[in-house]
Amino acid sequence: MKMKLSRILLVSTVAITLLFAACGGSSSSNNNNPPPPQSKNGSVGLTISDGPTSDWATVGVKVLSIALVPQGGGTNLAVYTAPTPAPTINLVELDQLGELIGNATVPVGTYTGAVLTVAANPGDVLLTASGDPDSGFAGTPGAAVPPGQIQVQGATGGAGNLTVAVNVKFESPLVVTENSSNALNLEFDLGHPAFIVDHVPAGGSTFWGVNFFGPLRHHPVPDITRFLLRHIYGSVNSVSTDNTTLSIARAFPVHPITNPETAAVTSNNISILADATNGTLFYDVDAKTRTTIKDFSTVTSALTAGKFVRVATRYQPNGTLVAVRIWVSSAFNSVWISPEGHVLHVNTNTNVITVENEDGHAVKLTVDGNTQFFYRTPQNALADSQPISTGTAMVQNKDIVRGFKVHASVVDPLASPLVAQTIDIEIAKYDGVISAANTTSFIDTRHFPTGTDSYSVTVPYIDDATANGKDGTGNPVSGFKWWNLTFPTLVNTGGETAKTSFVGATGGAVNFGGTVGSLDAWGTSYVTWNDPAGPNDWSAMFTILEPTPIPMGTVGSPFVIGTNSGSFGLNAFGGANTVTVNLSAVSGSATLVYQVDRTNGIITISPQDITTTSGMNNVASKLVNGTLVKVFGVPQADGTIKAYTVFYYTGVLPMAPTSNPS
Repeated sequence: MKMKLSRILLVSTVAITLLFAACGGSSSSNNNNPPPPQSKNGSVGLTISDGPTSDWATVGVKVLSIALVPQGGGTNLAVYTAPTPAPTINLVELDQLGELIGNATVPVGTYTGAVLTVAANPGDVLLTASGDPDSGFAGTPGAAVPPGQIQVQGATGGAGNLTVAVNVKFESPLVVTENSSNALNLEFDLGHPAFIVDHVPAGGSTFWGVNFFGPLRHHPVPDITRFLLRHIYGSVNSVSTDNTTLSIARAFPVHPITNPETAAVTSNNISILADATNGTLFYDVDAKTRTTIKDFSTVTSALTAGKFVRVATRYQPNGTLVAVRIWVSSAFNSVWISPEGHVLHVNTNTNVITVENEDGHAVKLTVDGNTQFFYRTPQNALADSQPISTGTAMVQNKDIVRGFKVHASVVDPLASPLVAQTIDIEIAKYDGVISAANTTSFIDTRHFPTGTDSYSVTVPYIDDATANGKDGTGNPVSGFKWWNLTFPTLVNTGGETAKTSFVGATGGAVNFGGTVGSLDAWGTSYVTWNDPAGPNDWSAMFTILEPTPIPMGTVGSPFVIGTNSGSFGLNAFGGANTVTVNLSAVSGSATLVYQVDRTNGIITISPQDITTTSGMNNVASKLVNGTLVKVFGVPQADGTIKAYTVFYYTGVLPMAPTSNPS
């Protein structure tokens, strides 16, 4: 079996973000007939977000409900119930983006966790492979996985009503008060090795185990103004009488994708303000016009009830939504056909970029002299609405590369070839091997199956004085920051201090010898445009160190229990040397260990808690010489591997890989 690691940002990622904005009330007093006491509530916007993967075009899930767990016990508070039929959310498109699915009202109080329920019937979870996945990926490029080969872990209920309820404990309690804003971020982590587990036996069908337990966790979002939302689709309800606010009914594209695409319109209504200060760009797709508006008074004839819109929005500090750009059409397909997805290829000879849409198809876009490029910066209203480049320079200078997440609009959705009118760069990132790190910059090198997509780029850090959000405790951060994949709340920050520790963390390598050779540190670096440290270029805001892709192998020396730790020797397939793998058993930062069993055609993924004596002893009894294992970890300076995740296999064993990870 070949396990592939989905590259992600905040280990995106998927995140479900409950954005709390205060709302209050007042009442007049009447001694003879006092009014009943009014409950105090907070307003909740519910969003889902995630991080990227180069192997999948679609990871579709149906979130059926979300409930908050009150502190001290009591009945869980339902804050979201999906419409019927429940929309399918493609997690792959939510690369550090939030998918706004509705609004709710939450009583003032303290909440310590959430329960999220996901549909688990055959066909409820959709998997479609990327058209150009990484080398060694077990699926067929561009193909949908048959429902019978997808097994959702932990499903309960009868046939046709299978669900998975996942309990998530918050890192710190969520306190909802009047006259305040807050954010709660629950992540479905596509990069988590145990989220989607493939199993390829000799002479049998490939099965995919989908496991929501562990990859779904709490990740705080201390500043909602920096939270980047995916473009919102909806059906127009009305424009307010003062022309400041557009009301839409949330809409989702149906899955599997149809041609032309149709919308599933829900009863969840959302209010969106025009940008009265900076202006909102308004595109009438049918009339092929573009204007800048500061209210909706001049475009009400285009926003009649029932028309479809696509809206790029940002959050205000009080939780309200403001439109950055709006596209409107009488046909849903006309606003949806604008390609959205990760960049697959960039051709500097023809000025064509290829974007993979969510049904796995590659869409080619011609960039011409009028194409405007935007870089989404919701925390900076003026910059968020201004293009960073017009014309072909971004392509010619290779300032857009494979892996960037974009949402494009086209001049004419019926034309062939499609010509890009605008390209929103929603996420700009480099990922791969990190080398030559110093306190000024580092080199990021990535090799893809299509050689012209590969790159090796020197990335400077942002300036030490550049504001860079907040850390896990809500303190403002300036300058570059970094953290390890599985510990997003343990952020290493502090400008020069963070850079120095980053240099030390990326200086290790591990040598397996043979055809595997030496493996270096691997990470994903998210970059920003036109920082003082890199004018008219990209600079690194933060880097997540991820487990380096390591081939499957066998235990070469048995597991030894230490003090809050354990270790064993790994013989990777294709390697010549035994490498020591170290596991942590410290609660809160322990290595994740899973038993993967395939018996009678059923895959079971069972977590092993090595923070307990029984769990540690059980793992020690299984990790003996010859046991088939898969390790995800970071090379250390002493030539060992610090393990994030370890799989060991029982029952029908997967095949050994025929090639090493890319």
